[in-house]
Amino acid sequence: MQTWFAHLSDPHLTTLEQVKPLKILGKRLLGYISWRRKRRFEHRPEVLASLQQHLQQQPSDVQLLVTGDLTHIGLPDEFTQAAHWLRQLGEPDAIAVIPGNHDACVALPWRQGLGQWQDYLKSDTPQQDTFPSLRVRSGIAFIGVSSACPKPPLMATGTVGTEQLAKLAGLLKETRAQGLFRVVYIHHPPKTGVVKWRKRLTDAPQLSAMLQREGAELVLHGHGHRAQQYSLPGATGDIPVIATPSASAMGLHGADIAQYNRYGIESTAEGWNLTAITNSYDKQDAVFRTGAARQWQLKRQ
Repeated sequence: MQTWFAHLSDPHLTTLEQVKPLKILGKRLLGYISWRRKRRFEHRPEVLASLQQHLQQQPSDVQLLVTGDLTHIGLPDEFTQAAHWLRQLGEPDAIAVIPGNHDACVALPWRQGLGQWQDYLKSDTPQQDTFPSLRVRSGIAFIGVSSACPKPPLMATGTVGTEQLAKLAGLLKETRAQGLFRVVYIHHPPKTGVVKWRKRLTDAPQLSAMLQREGAELVLHGHGHRAQQYSLPGATGDIPVIATPSASAMGLHGADIAQYNRYGIESTAEGWNLTAITNSYDKQDAVFRTGAARQWQLKRQ
């Protein structure tokens, strides 16, 4: 019997129509200009409305993962808009969120920023630090890693940090011992060379090395607004890494059109069968359509 969950990323769902550009400075102003000139045409609310409708038509999933960049420039009002969108999408127990670099454009007090999404960020059990987070559903360990932190203007890099890496290693070891299918989800790609230098994960080599030591069954990310698939070596076998484009993208100027993925996990005598189904936006009919399935046989001890 397969257990299903879904993953979307980079919805950029907020609007900046009410923002007064003369009252914002620095990196936020650059982001506002980008939104005014380009992003408001690429990331569309009608695409997200179609996405929500398609999600609601699918068989019940144990978890929906949202890997960051819900906002454009990380204003408090944008966090409020995103919180409202998340409540429309579903209950916090069924939706797990991590922030992206746009959500950490500049430092914000917790209550004005990520604190508005607190119920969607938290682990199953209370813990002092929000990340890495851990939710266990139907034999699957969902481990959320935050790479979001303020960076200088024109930089869209991310950093996990030594403390979070150490805790992630412990979670991977613990959930492996429990025989769980381990899904690591993060905003930035865990491998160098996948995105431009100014958009990279600064400690990707350290994260990749840790994953090679401890292993995982699947790594999911967004950030690049591209559909990508590659693998990383892991202690228990190669780890599939899958990136999804923006969930709201119209696909202008040659970019990837909006997608989200659903994953099915089935336990076998040798490990697990993994199924991935891509759902893409059809601009002509303004609906999401389900594509073909891809499958992996993950042999694990």
